[in-house]
Amino acid sequence: MARVVPAVTWLRGYSLASLHRDLLAAVIVTIMLIPQSLAYALLAGLPAEVGLYASIAPLVAYALFGSSRTLSVGPVAVASLMSAAALGQVAAQGTADYLSAAVLLAILSGLFLLLLGILRLGFLANFLSHPVISGFITASGILIAFSQLKHLMGISAHGDNLPELLHSMYAGLGNINLYTLLLGAGVVGFLFWSRRGAVALLQRCSLSRNAAALVVKAAPVVGVIVTVLLASGFDLESRGVKLVGEIPSGLPSFAWPSFSLALIQQLWMPAVMISIIGYVESISVGKTLGAKRRQKVDMNQELIGLGAANMASGVSGGFPVTGGFSRSVVNFDAGAETQLASIFTAIGIALAAIFLTPFLYYLPKATLAATIIVAVLSLVDFSILQKTWRFSPSDFFAVLVTIVVTLLFGVEAGVSCGVVASIVLFLYRTSKPHIAEVGLVEGTEHFRNIKRHAVLTVPQVLTIRVDESLMFSNAAFLEERIYADVASNPEIRHVILMCSAVNEIDWSALETLESINVQLAEGGVCLHLSEVKGPVMDSLQRSGFLNEISGKIFFTQYQAFSELRHNSTGCST
Repeated sequence: MARVVPAVTWLRGYSLASLHRDLLAAVIVTIMLIPQSLAYALLAGLPAEVGLYASIAPLVAYALFGSSRTLSVGPVAVASLMSAAALGQVAAQGTADYLSAAVLLAILSGLFLLLLGILRLGFLANFLSHPVISGFITASGILIAFSQLKHLMGISAHGDNLPELLHSMYAGLGNINLYTLLLGAGVVGFLFWSRRGAVALLQRCSLSRNAAALVVKAAPVVGVIVTVLLASGFDLESRGVKLVGEIPSGLPSFAWPSFSLALIQQLWMPAVMISIIGYVESISVGKTLGAKRRQKVDMNQELIGLGAANMASGVSGGFPVTGGFSRSVVNFDAGAETQLASIFTAIGIALAAIFLTPFLYYLPKATLAATIIVAVLSLVDFSILQKTWRFSPSDFFAVLVTIVVTLLFGVEAGVSCGVVASIVLFLYRTSKPHIAEVGLVEGTEHFRNIKRHAVLTVPQVLTIRVDESLMFSNAAFLEERIYADVASNPEIRHVILMCSAVNEIDWSALETLESINVQLAEGGVCLHLSEVKGPVMDSLQRSGFLNEISGKIFFTQYQAFSELRHNSTGCST
């Protein structure tokens, strides 16, 4: 049961002290999540109440099936932007079809994640380059911030990429609503100040730094309350300030909606992309927080947990959800010990949906836009370009291309580019593994790269060390390297392939080794292997290659070098 429902594990021995900490964390996260839920629904082009719906059932579903004890799921900025981009292709905002498509998107995302989890394919996330994902999130943060500027200025603007957004906003500059601009700019300024100045102010009021930082997380709620009072007290709606308007009170109704096959065909690929990005973000946050408490986060169970959360969101009228970084960190810092904190948070959001929605009629959309802008700007990290440039130019160009494509062509193109860039990087690196000619460090039995160390070599022996498993993608690279080295030194009579780092040899690589063995033997050069690992040796034995090799198999490289350094006869053709 614990394998299927991980909640069983933490429910055993649950204490009253844990209950107190989970309740406190739930209160803090609920206060933070209410404005976030409304804002991210706005970002996705959906009615505000949908954000609340997506913050109730999904939290309970993940609490039961997720493996992280502190990850907090719900609507997040990047997934909301990707949802808006996908839904805008199939329906017009504000229509019933748009909302139905959002529900389908969540269900498709949930089904895809569940399928991957059941098939235990969580390892696939490892093939996505983290620098590339960071580049995509950075570009998405910029797009989100620019897409919300229209609400801060009270103008009409549209666009799925940066050029379209800039052009559309430039055309609407003459229609800026001064009241909206002052209100939105004021909230942005307050939220930025609260992140720094408010912490220092609260510390001077005898709060600890950690306690002050947690209190500051409620700053968006303060912004909501103040702007609601201003909008209602000064009748800002009559002055052109756009408000959220009437939000239906009550809980979401649970139902399995009906969809057309044509709509599924249009949305399945965006659902896959949203799932992949959301899963990578969630697993990164979950592992980071889990490591701090030495708690295990299971990659495959996370797929099931997130899949269940998205399914729950879909059947309760929500849109795609995933683990949120800021929300999870707040949950962790507030002392949450188990996912019961998320269940309490879901209860808090449900109560808000029942009792607080009438008071949100006068909530300016500029306030929600300001909340989004301040939240997503923390995602923008251009330092990744500098870091990758110093460490790996290939990573730098992959990140740069992902950022540029996302900004110029939108999130769907950016996600596709990021996935392709990650795969290309992986294939490029596996196709050109590190191969070094090594020599003996005199006075030891160790062998090191001749370009990095003063080592002993002899002209008739060439020792090649391959620091990678031999596969179809890199076998030709090894073959070319060996032939080039042998051709450059006619004195070579023995080639030793040092296999200390080779964990596997596939069939294509085996055929390449057979070809190398034959070609070298025809030139009077023997092929030898050293330090072959057990599983690799078993594979070579079953293939019959060990019976055909022109040289020997040596237990250690030192043994091979010691025996062959004085042997200049090579192989007879």
